Amino acid sequence: MTGGAGFIGSHLVDALIKRNAQVCVLDNLSNGLLENISRWFGHQKFEFIRGDLMNQDDVTRAIEDCEVVFHLAANPEVRLSSIAPSIHFEQNVVATYNLLEALRKSGIKELVFTSSSTVYGDASKIPTPEDYAPLKPISVYGASKLASEALISAYASTYGFRAVVYRLANIIGSRSRHGIIYDFIQKLRVNPRELEILGDGTQAKSYLHINDCIEGMLLGLEKSSSQFDVFNLGSEDWIDVKTIARIVVEEMGLKDVIFQFTGGVDGGRGWKGDVKYMLLDVSKLKTLGWRIKSTSAQAVRESTKSILKESI
Repeated sequence: MTGGAGFIGSHLVDALIKRNAQVCVLDNLSNGLLENISRWFGHQKFEFIRGDLMNQDDVTRAIEDCEVVFHLAANPEVRLSSIAPSIHFEQNVVATYNLLEALRKSGIKELVFTSSSTVYGDASKIPTPEDYAPLKPISVYGASKLASEALISAYASTYGFRAVVYRLANIIGSRSRHGIIYDFIQKLRVNPRELEILGDGTQAKSYLHINDCIEGMLLGLEKSSSQFDVFNLGSEDWIDVKTIARIVVEEMGLKDVIFQFTGGVDGGRGWKGDVKYMLLDVSKLKTLGWRIKSTSAQAVRESTKSILKESI
């Protein structure tokens, strides 16, 4: 598994080992944390390799004897798109190409890839289904994920392995160290009287709890029968930024916090390339038996509690 020390990856590691799978994690720790997977150090079913997808020897070593490769490594900061596009190209596209080359030479027959809802850009159809077209990402991050999907599709077809791609909404929960909830908490700890909010506060998106995400990923892998399959993974509703801010303030026990909206760009977006409205159609995965346990608001509240508890 690439990126297994990260937020989503570490939860996937937990789930796989609890299912008695042998797990090898490759992570350069640029975004991941050893504490996320430290409970498994010394476990007979777990191996950790500190290495980089830009190093072919590290990749080859990590996938040796693997049956399924989960590719989660990426730079998750969408906002970097407008100021450092090369980071997304190298850490998302080139890294994926390097992994695919290693898979081609190894003969491994299954790959799971975590893509992003940002591949849809400003979709005109909401909820947005997997077959929505044309895909027109508005950030370099979204473009890098779509490019990675295209490479995976081509390699799967040409070299005869199976690939499952998940287009993720905003995944939240314990161990998350980036994103809106974490950012709000950090800002309010510095100044509990005022909260700067990027954009106009009306941005509305789907937020999915990490537990629902992991269950969906494992179910899709088990039930998918296509050589190349794409699934949306998100909640069935959305929540706006102002409501998220209110929930975080409530869970921190603060009162009379003044919200300062930056106004944003391009009609109230948080930053250049920010998709203002995002809600995925998840009926495809639901037909396979996936059931979502939390709404977006419930996921935000539970995740806020978890992050606050972890960062005391």
